[in-house]
Amino acid sequence: MANVGGFFKNVMSEMRKVSWPKRKELTRYTIVVLATVVLMAVFFAIVDLGISELFRWYLEL
Repeated sequence: MANVGGFFKNVMSEMRKVSWPKRKELTRYTIVVLATVVLMAVFFAIVDLGISELFRWYLEL
């Protein structure tokens, strides 16, 4: 159990050294992540639609 206490003590020590982002930076990062997720979702939806149409076309032959 002494090991566990030492571990959490070291965790707290390291967390004090962390440089947390400012509100403006955090907002910018959040917007970038959300925009990336939306773009990737649209991209994969278009690819999925294209593949589905190819299969439909192939099955109609």
